[in-house]
Amino acid sequence: MITMFVVVVTLSVTNTALAAEDGDTASAGTVSRIFDHFVIRGGYITWLILIPMSLATIALIVEHSISIRRERILPTPTIERIADHLEGRRFVEAVRYTESDASVLSVAVNRGLRQADNGFSAMHGAMLDAVEQEANRMMRKIEYLNVIGNVSPMVGLFGTVYGMIRLFASIREAGGIPEPATIANDISIALVTTFWGLMVAIPALSVFAFFRNRIDALTTDCANTAEQLMGVFEPGAQTPISRPANTAPPIAASVAG
Repeated sequence: MITMFVVVVTLSVTNTALAAEDGDTASAGTVSRIFDHFVIRGGYITWLILIPMSLATIALIVEHSISIRRERILPTPTIERIADHLEGRRFVEAVRYTESDASVLSVAVNRGLRQADNGFSAMHGAMLDAVEQEANRMMRKIEYLNVIGNVSPMVGLFGTVYGMIRLFASIREAGGIPEPATIANDISIALVTTFWGLMVAIPALSVFAFFRNRIDALTTDCANTAEQLMGVFEPGAQTPISRPANTAPPIAASVAG
């Protein structure tokens, strides 16, 4: 979206300058109109609605790429720290650590530890509820991409209808076939707005699906890891804390429930 916008502008300016240096004024004029054809001709619908929507999409993609990552949701150092605290029966330290850590895993484990007085079932339920709440929170964040992806084609269609209305109005005012420049201007509005509507919608919906699947996969892994860590509190548990394969070897000492 915005990448194409920048490329078009850059090519227009660069090629215009080169053509002017060579004295080829006709070629320079043709290239300089690329920006006009793909942006200016779209009118206020492109400038005030569709291009800002493309910028918002880029900003959301960057933010989600930073915040929706394994390092933010299920960081390996956090797994190790929590496992060490639980293995050493340092439950107060575990509560304090998970309070200070912003990862989804810490939030889930903290909610579970705070239900220790109510039994393992309450701890397990609170932990899963926390993971679900965090997953829903992240889904609400990426929902804006879904909204933009569904609305932008409708805005483009609005521009198409607007351009066609202008064309028929021009025909009526001219009492016949209007000037070719008038026809081209009205059709340009219809086509350019449709173009930008699709340019915004396709990446927005694609990235929305990508982040939705990422959230689902990461939160599922987070819930499984939290269950493994909190399994030491299960009545009759005699097995070591089971750590994920990508961390250090399993702890040898067992923690009784």
